[in-house]
Amino acid sequence: MNLMTSRTLAVAAALVMLVGGATAAFAHARLVKASPAVGSTMKGSPAEIRLTLSEELEAAFSTIRVIDSAGKQVDNGDKGLDPANGKVLKVTLPPLPPGSYHVIWRVLSVDTHVTEGDFKFQVAP
Repeated sequence: MNLMTSRTLAVAAALVMLVGGATAAFAHARLVKASPAVGSTMKGSPAEIRLTLSEELEAAFSTIRVIDSAGKQVDNGDKGLDPANGKVLKVTLPPLPPGSYHVIWRVLSVDTHVTEGDFKFQVAP
């Protein structure tokens, strides 16, 4: 290999490492698991909604709401992080009648990135 080819390969390798490292550094919290599951149908009302994300969250700047088919918020308004796991955001629910429900969430991870999403689930009779 000549000197020019060695330099070109070294620069290319450095760029790959830089871009690969930047991707990891700018990762956002993503939804890993939801309970009830996204798009699921439950027999009976769940007691709470639990969202597990890929990053630790800032509780004060993370929200979760549950809306019924009429657009009314039906959760108890007591959202918070699971004390045993800072990646889990939860909110409790009163007994829900059968119907369709929409979960809307927005979180701020400890790395200061905001992520948001939503999903629906059904409560069957």
